[in-house]
Amino acid sequence: MKKTSATTTAMIAAAMLCCGAGAHATDRFDDEQLARVVDETIRPLMKENGVPGIAVAITVHGKRYIFNYGLASKADGQKVTNDTMFEIGSISKTFTATLASYAEARGELGLSDPASKYLPALAGTPFDEISLLDLGTYTAGGLPLQFPVSVTNQESVIDYYKGWRPTYAAGTHRLYSNPSIGLFGHLAAKSMGQPFADLMEGTIFPAFGLTSSFITVPQDRLGDYAYGYSKAGKPVRVTPGVLDSEAYGVKTTAADLIRFVEANMDGTRLDETLRRAIAGTHTGYFKVGVMTQGLGWEMYPYPARLDDLLAGNSSQMALKPHKVTKLVPPSPPQKSVWVNKTGSTNGFGAYAAFVPASRIGIVMLANKNYPIPARVKAAHRILTTLVSTPVSAGAR
Repeated sequence: MKKTSATTTAMIAAAMLCCGAGAHATDRFDDEQLARVVDETIRPLMKENGVPGIAVAITVHGKRYIFNYGLASKADGQKVTNDTMFEIGSISKTFTATLASYAEARGELGLSDPASKYLPALAGTPFDEISLLDLGTYTAGGLPLQFPVSVTNQESVIDYYKGWRPTYAAGTHRLYSNPSIGLFGHLAAKSMGQPFADLMEGTIFPAFGLTSSFITVPQDRLGDYAYGYSKAGKPVRVTPGVLDSEAYGVKTTAADLIRFVEANMDGTRLDETLRRAIAGTHTGYFKVGVMTQGLGWEMYPYPARLDDLLAGNSSQMALKPHKVTKLVPPSPPQKSVWVNKTGSTNGFGAYAAFVPASRIGIVMLANKNYPIPARVKAAHRILTTLVSTPVSAGAR
């Protein structure tokens, strides 16, 4: 949505209508402050990085704001709207972690169980000694960022895992890995006796009230599915790959993703099993520098230093192994933390962050894979502004 000084008031009114909040005179001033900060942050970011479209959703004490910028499709000039779906890349891992934690809360699996328990084909391999927790926290012993190009189907996936040998003892080093958390999600689904995509679309998304979140976008919603854009400016969408659904397969709207963030901060409206599942994803299992690794989510002491966030979300953190300190016992969920996750595909770039103690959160979904530092800086600026200049919190 193009926003100028002449349309800011209309945009705010639409945001207020979207979240069902009534406006008072003082609310209006605060809402316009927020709109101005978002505008002054996002427009330069888009220009500097050549991003066609961005949707930003913010939650403040349970009150939701959505800001839309630019185009979902350059070919036909389709604008980004509240219904626009984006690929969220590795933010999908937080949903995968939620499914696994949900399975644990239901008694279907134990995080300390060996991976081979749920996939007998891996019996007699190092996966007899690698736990589900190791897979879910990238500490299995050196599984790489991606599968080799030769791994293209279920048979070659099994062969790959059977032939793989760890570089490190399980639970000693973190190496960010799609094959690691992909297998984690696959085994979690097997423990529940259903395909991963069916569980996600039939159980997890509906449980959080997400109505525009999919692994496979249905035919009647393809018109809302944004095109991503490569570095060369070509329209692209994610291509199928092994364990892609588990590692980076979710497509969703900013409105749905901010609802998921809200549930992560305050699960009182969820049933007990889901509340336990969320708590499980916020449990700290390993320390890597300042960052605490949970299941899917990554946590930092709050107030969060921008330098710490940039280091924790850096390419070095993603591409290189790091020795970890195992937390024994695991750290229970904390309120005064900055919780975040980045996500990227070839044509999309996303970031989600929230602070439970302050009840603030943000998601930024873009149809270009622009640099992660720019995402982190933008979100940090906006959320820091919310704390230093509180925004009114109207009723839901």
